[in-house]
Amino acid sequence: MSSAPSHSPDKDATASHPPANKPDPTINADSHASEGRLSASHSSAAAQQSGAVEISRLAANLRSALRQYPDFPSPGILFEDILPIFANPKLHADLIRALELHVVDTYGRGSIDVVVGLDARGFLFGPSLALRLDAAFVPVRKKGKMPGECVTEGYEKEYGTDFFQMQKDAIKEGQRVLIVDDIIATGGSAAAAGSLVTKLGGSLVEYIFMLELDFLKGRDKLNAPVYTLLSSQEK
Repeated sequence: MSSAPSHSPDKDATASHPPANKPDPTINADSHASEGRLSASHSSAAAQQSGAVEISRLAANLRSALRQYPDFPSPGILFEDILPIFANPKLHADLIRALELHVVDTYGRGSIDVVVGLDARGFLFGPSLALRLDAAFVPVRKKGKMPGECVTEGYEKEYGTDFFQMQKDAIKEGQRVLIVDDIIATGGSAAAAGSLVTKLGGSLVEYIFMLELDFLKGRDKLNAPVYTLLSSQEK
């Protein structure tokens, strides 16, 4: 007399149809994965919030170090001197740290290939920021100052036209680029630098400035997001 083969009640169960007395393993797996994603998202948000708080603190220290000269270089102009920041090693380090935090929090670590600095004050902090971002540094200079084959772009100044140049092989096709300078006023020189980046096939990610003269509306001329670290002069 043969008997029906015995089998464990689990044998016929599948991932899609688990036994009634046991939990669906895929539910637990999905739950754990979801929790992991939420935890990572929470950590990222917390890091960004922490970065914003640190940037605010650093910016306040940097702002307090600026020297102001009324009616320079002409009547009605309030000149803000950034050089005390570079005369103090701690403030200099704070400046680079604040800009690094902004870029990493906004675009991610390793997201920038090239930092372009404008002649001449963009040279003061552009190379240091590039090192922190593990990026190349490329200078933009006045016409006639750069050796080798160059690309050229003109821009309007108060009393005529000036020209910027960049070496033709300085930026490769598709590289992600930041442009930095100390201040944005009318935006003409920064726009010319942006045009040079575009001519060479670079992808312009952002313009970064220490200061901005809001009332001149220079950012309206620029073809990428603009970030100003310190509070702007509105009038």
